[in-house]
Amino acid sequence: MPNISLHVRTLHATEENRFRHLMQTHHYLGALPEIGNTLWYVAIIEDEWAALLSFSAAALKCSARDAWIGWGYRHQYDRLNLVANNSRFLILPEHHHKNLASQILSQCRRRIQQDWIVHFGFPLLLLETFVDPDLYHGTIYRASNWILVGSTKGYRRIRGGYSEKTHSQKLVFVQPLQRNAKALLSRPLLNEYYLTGGKRRMKLTADQMLSLHDFFKEIEDCRRAQGKKHQLSTILALSAGAILCGMSGYKDISIWIKELGQKARSRFRCRKRNGRYEIPSLAVIRRALVQVNPEQLDRALNAWNAQYACVDESLAIDGKTMCHAIDEKGRQTHIMSAIGHESGRCYTQKK
Repeated sequence: MPNISLHVRTLHATEENRFRHLMQTHHYLGALPEIGNTLWYVAIIEDEWAALLSFSAAALKCSARDAWIGWGYRHQYDRLNLVANNSRFLILPEHHHKNLASQILSQCRRRIQQDWIVHFGFPLLLLETFVDPDLYHGTIYRASNWILVGSTKGYRRIRGGYSEKTHSQKLVFVQPLQRNAKALLSRPLLNEYYLTGGKRRMKLTADQMLSLHDFFKEIEDCRRAQGKKHQLSTILALSAGAILCGMSGYKDISIWIKELGQKARSRFRCRKRNGRYEIPSLAVIRRALVQVNPEQLDRALNAWNAQYACVDESLAIDGKTMCHAIDEKGRQTHIMSAIGHESGRCYTQKK
């Protein structure tokens, strides 16, 4: 590459239309809308745009990447914001200079962590990208010391889940942004500096969704006959799933249930009508939870937790003062609990 001045910076708001137009015109995949947290970069040589880059939300599922990191299912869902996808990289036709691509990627790598903090309030630990081997070999990423960790399985994300048929598999490259990135992403607990939200987010696996319904089947249904459009075990499974994923209160539970796709609804054994799975309304959920036998519910939940407690890699010790609970000496009651970080199971409580 000739001795010319190269500078990489984030895109200004007034330049977005030009960025989209060039990407649509020259990139074989066309322009890409902003997906989650997104940063657009432009590489400039002597006041002229030479290349365009887009870094956006990481892929929700990628077995090759996940295996390389070594994180668990819950850790993955909670920490995806620490990974960004180099979703587009376009060198404009008049600027195909030798070694230009690797120099641009190098400048992006040096600055993107700080840029991410400025725009979104937390740092990045890892970059990923996908290369179609039918068209390219990933040469620029290999030359920039990105790590080839495997290939995708060929399934595409579509509305309501993933495609049933496989398409062309993509090569998966990753680039750690600091030496301990892999260790940080896979460890049981993260330093507060890397937390990406107030509440710890969780997600249930397909097996966990399927099993919840079975644990609630033996609970007595006290509802009237005309109020049994939805099985009690289904309502309880949906409600428990919502609470395990961080929801609190009837309204939050109802919103979480409404956002479930058709596959997830089928796993919770929702009622099927006219080819689609129906969900209970907020009123139905509230009535069912008010009327359910608390002792039977507690036994079912503890049995489910016992089966999945093995996922707990660490415990949290927390103390609470019970409101309006006064002991025989006139003092408020204090409870100390040991809670599993991954399962949310309460192992023991001490007054």
